[in-house]
Amino acid sequence: MKFLSRGLYALILTIFFQTSLSAEYLYKDTVIFNKAFDAEVNKLGSELYEKTGISLRLIMLKELPYGSSIVQYEQELMKEFSSPTVLLTFSEMDSKVDILAYPNSLYEYFDKEQVLSPISSPVQAFVVAILNLDFSEMTSGGTILPLLAGKAKKGELLGKYSGSMFNGYADIAEQIAESKEIVLENAVGSANQTSIFFVKVLFYGFIVYAIFLYTKRRLYARRKRLEQK
Repeated sequence: MKFLSRGLYALILTIFFQTSLSAEYLYKDTVIFNKAFDAEVNKLGSELYEKTGISLRLIMLKELPYGSSIVQYEQELMKEFSSPTVLLTFSEMDSKVDILAYPNSLYEYFDKEQVLSPISSPVQAFVVAILNLDFSEMTSGGTILPLLAGKAKKGELLGKYSGSMFNGYADIAEQIAESKEIVLENAVGSANQTSIFFVKVLFYGFIVYAIFLYTKRRLYARRKRLEQK
C-alpha cells in the first residue's frame, strides 16, 4: 500500500509538473483556449529557453485590469520572473499589443519597432508614403498588427488572434536565435513569409500602378485646360 501511495503521489507530481510546464510560455490565456496553440507556443518557447536561457512568454488577455495600461500590467507581471524574460502581451478588448524585455539588454537581440510595425512590407511603406505624401523613414516588416488589422468573418476572430500573435512570437524567437547564432528546430522559417511577401508585392504593385495612371490622367487633364485658355 505504501508503494501504491508513493506511486500515486509521484503520478500526481508528474501531472502537476507537466501542467506547469505547459503553461510556462503561453503564460496567461483568457482568449484562445486552444490546446494546439498552447502546444506550439510552448514547444518553441521551451527550445528557445534551452538554447539561449531567455524566456519568451506570450500573454493573451481578454481585457487589462481596470485602470491599468498595458505597460503597467507588463511591468507588474515581470516581477514574477527571475530569468531574462521577454513578454509579448495582447489585450483583445483594449486592442493593445506590446513587448517588454528585462533586462533592457535583451532588446539588442530583436527589433521591437519592426515586430510591432503596422506596415508589413517595404512595398506597403512606399504606398503609404505616396498616399500621405510623407517620405520620411518608416519601419516595415510588422508581423502582428497587419494581421490583426485584417478583416475576419464571424467565428474567425480567434483564428486571427492566434495566427497574428504566434506570427509575432515566432518572429521574436527567430530574431533572438539568429542574434545568438543558434538554430531553432521548431522555428516557423521564412518560406511562408517569403510567399506572403511576393503576394503583397504584386498587390501593392497594382496599387502603385493605379496611382500612377490616376496622376497621369490628372496632369493630362490639367495641361489640356491650360492649353484651352
